[in-house]
Amino acid sequence: MASKSSLCRQDCVGGVSSGMAGPATGTGAGGRRGTDTSRVSSVSSQFSDGPQHSPSSTHSSTPSWSEEPAQSNMDISTGHMILAYMEDHLRNKDRLQKEWEALCSYLAEPCSVAVAQEAANIDRNRHAEALPYDHSRVKLKHEVNPNKQDYINASFIFDHDPRQPAYIATQGPLPHTVADFWQMVWENGCTVIVMMTALVEDGEKQSERYWPDEGSSLYHIYEVNLVSEHIWCKDFLVRSFYLKNVQTQETRTLTQFHLLSWPGDGIPTSTRPLLDFRRKVNKCYRGRSCPIIVHCSDGTSRAGTYILIDMVLNRMAKGVKEIDIAATLEHIRDQRPGLVRTKDQFEFALTAVAEEVNAILKALPQ
Repeated sequence: MASKSSLCRQDCVGGVSSGMAGPATGTGAGGRRGTDTSRVSSVSSQFSDGPQHSPSSTHSSTPSWSEEPAQSNMDISTGHMILAYMEDHLRNKDRLQKEWEALCSYLAEPCSVAVAQEAANIDRNRHAEALPYDHSRVKLKHEVNPNKQDYINASFIFDHDPRQPAYIATQGPLPHTVADFWQMVWENGCTVIVMMTALVEDGEKQSERYWPDEGSSLYHIYEVNLVSEHIWCKDFLVRSFYLKNVQTQETRTLTQFHLLSWPGDGIPTSTRPLLDFRRKVNKCYRGRSCPIIVHCSDGTSRAGTYILIDMVLNRMAKGVKEIDIAATLEHIRDQRPGLVRTKDQFEFALTAVAEEVNAILKALPQ
């Protein structure tokens, strides 16, 4: 059992400076292959959202954004096409609005949420409008569930492999669903949790604390031991856990990445903290084949935005030559309704993709 003194609560090297890029989307691989670094730099400055703020004095003056992006097999012409779409969106203000309206009129099929609406499951949903589809919901093994139920408000999100979900999108656990949450973690072999919300925002509970503040706690048959808590910077922290099934005595380790800088009533003023956060998550996750659990309060808004950004950038990193961000959003909405709830969140996702592409292109040998 860990004691308070054994916890590793420390600041990382580096704050995060702010800056925001403009909206972008991209389709197709035919781009301008001959574009040079001067164009990339000019696009970058063109999308700057004012002067760069210096990081908080409590952190090192070396910004974490200076870390180079992970090695990428991104097709260069696709990357430049994304940047060309950035410019197009700046010139054509109506484009984004029309794209969002088309997304809002899209209807998934099948779209039944009947199981989530059953009387026995109503109180297991944090928000009545954020429910999992029947066909893609995560099912618990009812025989080991304390309530003998298989329902949890969570959805599998697949990318290209229909046999292996890339993510589980879920709500912040309720007081009476914490044990269900850990059962889901255990049964799906998850090793990474991405938490996109504070526990309380504006006086309203967004998620039950589903881990011990120190030492260990038992949630039904799952003993969760907090091993360490690293405050990487003012925007996020990282917790490490040992998870033990007390019935089988099997133990596992997992990591929770907790983003603190996304306001509950809007979007961040900069994409950079989120992109830096994502790099840390992917560095930990690399090479694993289990789904990443992503949750906010309702499991649709901030969680959906993170999944959209991560899926598009992962596709690009693998060298996919055609990127259609709106179509990718439709794809993930086929698996959980309401992912990316507002136009601002969609624009933020486009902006984040464009800014990361810009960083990757700058890091490539010219």
